[in-house]
Amino acid sequence: MKFSQKLLLWTMIIIALTLGFSGYYFVNYVFETSLTREVGQALDENSILRFAFETAALNVPVKYNLLQDSSVEQIASQLEARGQGTQRLLRLSDEEKNVLYASDGFETDDELLASTEENRYSYRVIQLGEHYYIQTGSSVNALGRVLYLETLRDVSQVFEERRMGFTVYRRLMMLMLVFGIIIMYFIASRLTKPIRLLTRATKEMAAGDYGYRAKQVSNDELGQLTQNFNHMSEELEKTIGQLEDEVQAREDFVGAFAHELKTPLTSIIGYADMLRSRKLDEEKSLLSANYIYTEGKRLESMSLRLLDIIVTKKEGAKLQRIPVAALFEYLRSMFLPNQSMEFIFQYEEAYVMADSSLIQTVLVNLLDNACKASEQGSRIETEGRLEQDGYRFTVRDYGIGIPDEEVSKITQAFYMVDKSRSRSRNGAGLGLSLCTEILALHGSSLEIKSRLGEGTEVGFLLQEGKEEQYEAIHS
Repeated sequence: MKFSQKLLLWTMIIIALTLGFSGYYFVNYVFETSLTREVGQALDENSILRFAFETAALNVPVKYNLLQDSSVEQIASQLEARGQGTQRLLRLSDEEKNVLYASDGFETDDELLASTEENRYSYRVIQLGEHYYIQTGSSVNALGRVLYLETLRDVSQVFEERRMGFTVYRRLMMLMLVFGIIIMYFIASRLTKPIRLLTRATKEMAAGDYGYRAKQVSNDELGQLTQNFNHMSEELEKTIGQLEDEVQAREDFVGAFAHELKTPLTSIIGYADMLRSRKLDEEKSLLSANYIYTEGKRLESMSLRLLDIIVTKKEGAKLQRIPVAALFEYLRSMFLPNQSMEFIFQYEEAYVMADSSLIQTVLVNLLDNACKASEQGSRIETEGRLEQDGYRFTVRDYGIGIPDEEVSKITQAFYMVDKSRSRSRNGAGLGLSLCTEILALHGSSLEIKSRLGEGTEVGFLLQEGKEEQYEAIHS
């Protein structure tokens, strides 16, 4: 059963129970009030008849100062005659509660008479056939005799009004329920509309449409739920997009890795087979051996870079306060012996928070890439300077540059702007990928600026290793 149907059903049940109990209470309240009024009138009538009987008895001639039974019957007959048209019946009994006079139709048992005591009024409601009566009883003192007066007052109209009240109320309640069902149907449909929209949105998302959003139709709790659902959908779509990008990146990585392995292995196998299968002159043998050596070194470089990336991701970085001068001295020792390039090193004295060996790897890779992108004799500048946010390292070359559309891709594993040039210098497209991983451990990233044919500038920012910060970290 749908939620709107449940809401409609339970609302109607509650309304029906409420109307039923309230109607029953109301009709019965009116009935009890009317019946109480009739009882009061019946008792008053009994009291009036009692007084009238006692007064009439005083005017009757008596023998031996005692009221005779015949006189009692005569007075009762006169009282009944006066009350014709009032639907009132009466009965008189003697001291032994034997009936002396009874109106026609006064057919009831003696239960009330038996319980009636002297100087006390009593009453009960009885049903005779299809009619209801109020029977009253009281004692009458007349000329030394104690008699018992009973009356019957027809109150069938009160019970008929109750029956009609219930009938009318049932019809009214059914009419109200019908209108209530119609009204509550539209209300329930309106209230549950956000739920239906959310249900549709979940089905669309389950079918793969992660861009589908539920329409917000209210500002209440359900509207807030819709808003939160849409926000969750946006985050889910972003996460799925990231996962798809990662899967695609892994597939590209595997494809590139297989391609990068295939090319040098094909050369190695081909030249090795040529050396193995035929006798070559000295020049061709040296040329073949050189190809095998060159491609082997490229495989070695690629495997070492991959290993560095894996180890870096697993082990993390141990940041220490190290002097910038030590880093630049290391770079000088590595690259100044190379006379094919003009290296310029400039820096400001300072300390940085870094893993010395990992940052050396980053700087060496950046300088190595600058060499590969430059012609022999070109100038390569390495600079270090203090800034407000930290200490910035910059490696600048004046080589071939990088096209704008390639800048965002060059940090991907195995990606090379000029594949033939990189392979000729044992490049595998892993250097910048390794640098990206290392800098991420330092809370930094590569910043690349390049213009095709004019050169490239690559930099990154490290936290300055101030003395007080270092002591605070190690305290």
